[in-house]
Amino acid sequence: MMGKFETKLTQMGVTLPDAPAPAANYVPYAHVGNLVYVSGQVSQDTQGFIVGKLGDTMTTEEGAAAARTCAISLLAQVKVACNGDLDRLVRVVKLSGFVNSTQDYTEQPAVINGASDFLGQALGEAGKHARAAVSAPSLPMGVAVEIEGIFQIT
Repeated sequence: MMGKFETKLTQMGVTLPDAPAPAANYVPYAHVGNLVYVSGQVSQDTQGFIVGKLGDTMTTEEGAAAARTCAISLLAQVKVACNGDLDRLVRVVKLSGFVNSTQDYTEQPAVINGASDFLGQALGEAGKHARAAVSAPSLPMGVAVEIEGIFQIT
C-alpha cells in the first residue's frame, strides 16, 4: 500500500525511479541522527542526462524542468534511506542548487524553482525548505542542473 506522499506523486503522474547510483567515490546519502544528507542529483530522465547551459543552449523553463528531475531523484534517494517508506519524511530542510550557466545569466533562482515548486506540490508543508541557487561554469557530464538536499526523517 502506498503512503500519502507516494499517493500524491502518483496523482501528479510521477513514479519514483530507482535511486541513481553514485558516479564516483561517494555514497548517495549519509544518515546522521534524524537527518539525511543526499548527495548531488544531476538532471536526468528516462532518456539520459539532461545537458545544456542556461543562458546559451537552454531556456529558464527548460532549466526548471531539469531541476524538477533532480528533485524526483532526491526523493528516490530519501525513499531508500527510509527503507522504502517515504512517509518517514518529516520535511525537506534545505536544497543547494547548482545551475550550469553563462557568466551573465542571472535566473538561477527561477531554475531551482523547478525543484522547489515540485517538492511543495508533492509534499505540502513538508516540502517547504531553505535554499541556495548558484551558478556553475560547468557541471559533471555537462548536465544543466545538480541539486543536493538535507531531509529530516523519523
